[in-house]
Formats: sequence, C-alpha cells, structure tokens
Amino acid sequence: MSPRSKAAIIMVSVFGAFILGDDRTIKLFGLGLASAVFVDAFIIRLILVPAVMFVLGKASWYMPAGLAKRLPKLSIEGPAEPVRT
Repeated sequence: MSPRSKAAIIMVSVFGAFILGDDRTIKLFGLGLASAVFVDAFIIRLILVPAVMFVLGKASWYMPAGLAKRLPKLSIEGPAEPVRT
C-alpha cells in the first residue's frame, strides 16, 4: 500500500470521527471531508486515472514540442558518461 493511500485512510478516519460529535455543523463537515477524500484518493486516483491511462496508451505521455523545449533536461541517474578531469 502506498504512503498516499495510508494518508488517505487516516484522513478519512479522522474526518469520519467528526460524525460522532454532538454539533450538527461539525458532523456535516466531517461527512463532507471524509467522503471527498475517499472519492479523490480511492475512486479517482486508484481506479479512474490508471484506467484512463491504460485506454489512452502512449497518448497519456504526449508532450507538445513547444513545452518540451522550455522544460529543463534533468537526469536522475547523472550524466551518461563519467566526467573526466
């Protein structure tokens, strides 16, 4: 389970605990926030986004040429060839 899923579970639990309070306004906020986090984290990010990316295939990673020119070229692994001094 990813750290984001764990954080979402904690947030849903905390906001869901607000429902146990006595104040009606706090109950509504708790229900609203818990359902919003649940829908965003579990339905959208774990089901819809991967499904749409699978359907779109390579088009999911399309980047316009103008934007590609403006972005910096970063290398996580460092330069391809060792630097000689």
